[in-house]
Amino acid sequence: MNFRRGGRNAEPEINLIPLIDVVLVIIIFLMLTTTFSKVSGLEINLPTAQAEGEQTVVEEIDVAVTAAGEVLVNRQPVGERSIDAIAAALGKAVAGEASEPPVIVINADAKAAHQSVIDVMQAAQRAGLPHITFATQAPAQ
Repeated sequence: MNFRRGGRNAEPEINLIPLIDVVLVIIIFLMLTTTFSKVSGLEINLPTAQAEGEQTVVEEIDVAVTAAGEVLVNRQPVGERSIDAIAAALGKAVAGEASEPPVIVINADAKAAHQSVIDVMQAAQRAGLPHITFATQAPAQ
């Protein structure tokens, strides 16, 4: 008795649709439960150092140039307006043997002649003082 008709020719098949559904559900579950972290900075290892002794304080020499072209070194007026006289006054203002040359701070009036400021800079060069800076003020509002 053969109750199967044509059963010998039928091949067994695997249905992939339920397998795909299960894999998609697992992928969705993993995507929802995974935490994404963003690194918003850089990790930097800073070098270490130990300070030896005290830091030296740099001496400053104040040079004022008035609107009339007069030069004052540390609030002492310079007799002449020549470069040599200003260099001599700067040389007197240097205190003893310093490890570093002092900084010349030029306080020039806004209406001072440009040549007066250049003369102070040349006098500092002749006196062997290479560090020069200019003092300014913020505009009034």
